[in-house]
Amino acid sequence: MSRHQELDVGLVVAGHGRHYIVETPEGRRLTCHPRGKKSDCVVGDRVRWMPTAAGGDEGVIEHVEPRRNLLFRQDEWKTKSFAANLDQILVLVAARPVFSESQLARALIASEQAGIPARIVLNKADLPEIDEARGRLAPYAAMGTEVVELALKARPDESRAVLAPLLAQRATLVLGPSGTGKSTLINLLVPDAGAQVGEISQALNSGRHTTTTTQWYWLDAARTTGLIDSPGFQEFGLRHLEPAELAGLMPDIRAASTGCRFYNCTHLHEPGCGVLAAVEAGRVSASRHRIYAEIHAELARSRF
Repeated sequence: MSRHQELDVGLVVAGHGRHYIVETPEGRRLTCHPRGKKSDCVVGDRVRWMPTAAGGDEGVIEHVEPRRNLLFRQDEWKTKSFAANLDQILVLVAARPVFSESQLARALIASEQAGIPARIVLNKADLPEIDEARGRLAPYAAMGTEVVELALKARPDESRAVLAPLLAQRATLVLGPSGTGKSTLINLLVPDAGAQVGEISQALNSGRHTTTTTQWYWLDAARTTGLIDSPGFQEFGLRHLEPAELAGLMPDIRAASTGCRFYNCTHLHEPGCGVLAAVEAGRVSASRHRIYAEIHAELARSRF
């Protein structure tokens, strides 16, 4: 038996710097600090902790339990973890402002690499730009990624009814850039979200900066349905991937690549490439292949 097994277990529901909020199975929340200098906890982690000598609502994290999965992004300078032990991811985009298809694709690639199912939520379906947005998402629906259309502000009751069964008894991370309606979604499903943010902020001594952190909310009194809000992002680095891995993490490219003549085809210029043939025939969208080429070049450059 591990020396940590006798310690209490808790769920990390928020963090800022080296301060974490850990929730006990009974629902009590306390501020914890990791033992030593290294701080590698993320929201969604199950941890073993023990009270500090002073007692009260403070503790020390002694051990992070093995993770089922971890969603993160990595750029040239740093790795940014979103959350661990997820059941699914909702990638939120909107009819307005125009969303970045590259950032959407990157989030889905990271989800695929982590083995976490993902859905796309298309918000602001009441706006006239919805047809254009729907068209841009058609290749994603065609390759098997579910696209859920909502109007969170205009039709809140309908949106709540659509989301409830999708989220029930799961731990769900909501991803998306600013302006897509992430706060609207959280506030729609978690009526006291603002109060919870304030409490967490006070406990972490982080003031308004909590908006830049990830936070876990329970949607039911039994605490079986978790919704995790994450900071908006403008860039989504994938430098932890090898160039040769990329095609296998994009379902449409992966399916077309079975027709390639060469086993080590890069799907960029080789003769007899099944992917290039599929693009030519319209079975893989030109925009998806352009994103593949962009990310492949980025990953290849990072290896030198």
